[in-house]
Amino acid sequence: MPTKIRDPAQYHDGHEDGLEPVESIDINRIDSFAGMLHAYRRCSFGARRVGDALAVMEAMARDEDCLVVCTLSGAMTVAKMGLVICEMIDRGYVDLIVSTGALQAHGMIEGSGMQHFKYRAGMNDKELYDKGYDRVYDTLELERNLDSLEAIVRPVLDGLPTDRPLGSHDITRALGQHLSVRFPDERGILKSAFEQDVPVFIPAFTDSELGLDVATHNIVQREAGGEPLPFDPFVDLEFYTRIVQPQQRVGIFTIGGGVPRNWAQQVGPFLEISQLRLGHAEGLTQRFSYGVRICPEPENWGGLSGCSYSEGMSWGKFMPESEGGQYAEVPVDATVVWPLLVKALTETVPRKNGHAGRLALAGSED
Repeated sequence: MPTKIRDPAQYHDGHEDGLEPVESIDINRIDSFAGMLHAYRRCSFGARRVGDALAVMEAMARDEDCLVVCTLSGAMTVAKMGLVICEMIDRGYVDLIVSTGALQAHGMIEGSGMQHFKYRAGMNDKELYDKGYDRVYDTLELERNLDSLEAIVRPVLDGLPTDRPLGSHDITRALGQHLSVRFPDERGILKSAFEQDVPVFIPAFTDSELGLDVATHNIVQREAGGEPLPFDPFVDLEFYTRIVQPQQRVGIFTIGGGVPRNWAQQVGPFLEISQLRLGHAEGLTQRFSYGVRICPEPENWGGLSGCSYSEGMSWGKFMPESEGGQYAEVPVDATVVWPLLVKALTETVPRKNGHAGRLALAGSED
């Protein structure tokens, strides 16, 4: 059936609907990382997404009543993003870290002065195995590095208590303290986290070189008639929840996805079902008010790593934007844009204050 042609006299000009015009980048008027990313916000496509991400990061950093959770997955320390994480910790941009164990293991290697190497195209993977090279895409980890790491970890595990259940954050804190003493001139994630009192949680702890080191430590202890480490992942869950629940606002900064992302985000549903089923905490829950995610996985694959913040709202994890939620999602390889975002943030918000006060709301772990 034919339809009526539009009337040009009724065309709108954008301004009358409150639309914001886009603008071309004038590189002659830009003299900083922050200036470039602010200009990105007035552009289109991926540039606008990156500019919006900086705006949300700035809002989180300026909000001294907001506790910021950083979740990390992927081989970001092998990819040499470790010092970017250290900078975020040292400047107070993050208050808690939830990570894969592999990322922290490779980070300890970097933080204790050892090196990773470039993979050379055409190298044979079987020959790499024989030579003790472990390939991570285009970068090589040395098996001897992992052996040296175990020698660093061993005395820390020997010194941990066996008379109470331990969470991963107990182990990472002890490792950070050890690195702080043994490698005072090196920078490392766990070292910075210890020195800035930032808890580091590894929810899938056994899926890592650190987890294997603990497993072999426990085998040795049992064979010698000693006490294995009483690891209990629920210690992490309860401590993390106790930190997050009383906060005025909570933000999340995510690299990749996987277990760290969902484990951190499920605090709202955990509190809600605890209250509905057990009658706890007088009906109070906690949802994230800010979120920035850098992950190239698309939504249409149906996996959590591509899950949008809007989808997360349906689970009670995020505050709706109509209620003040601020979110940005950048579907790009994190190694391309993450350093740019943090560098720009250091120019506009050099340091965030109030970290100790935010963690103090949780009270004592004991």
